[in-house]
Amino acid sequence: MATDKKRIMEAIVKLADKVDARIESEIIIIKGPRGEVKRNIANPKLKFHIKDKSIIISADRFSQKEKKLVYAYAAHLKNMVEGVTEGHKYVLKICASHFPMNVSVSGNQFIVKNFLGEKYPRTLQLSQGVNVKVDGDKINVESADIELAGTTASDIEKLTKRAGFDPRIFQDGIYIISKDGKDIK
Repeated sequence: MATDKKRIMEAIVKLADKVDARIESEIIIIKGPRGEVKRNIANPKLKFHIKDKSIIISADRFSQKEKKLVYAYAAHLKNMVEGVTEGHKYVLKICASHFPMNVSVSGNQFIVKNFLGEKYPRTLQLSQGVNVKVDGDKINVESADIELAGTTASDIEKLTKRAGFDPRIFQDGIYIISKDGKDIK
């Protein structure tokens, strides 16, 4: 909410009951029941402070650019709070009509065997803090960090992309069918 006399722009992000936040130098750390998420908040025009289970983001003598930054950081912090309380989930579907594909997770590696009859498996190194489960023809990607979950789901989808093939006709591959809170049609 902007006040005209002081020309101060503020956004307030409320913390849930079991969520704690702290600021260490230029990094904000939010910790909750599902884990801990960190984010760099270094910006010379913005001020961050924690008061009464709320994170307050403010900018003095703001322009449109600072106003957008305040709201962008507020959205990031809301996603972080939601991630440490509920988690973020992506669902992918395995489509294999020409060759039976074998998909598995071994340790911190995601492995796709027999994709289009290939002899060598395609592998992906999974990041720390993301949980990937294969359940039949569905793959569940879960994490407290929305960016980490989305990046991992995207990397899994890219693992089976092929140049020169029309995906409307030749549909073998792994595709995102549900993003965090949104179904893709």
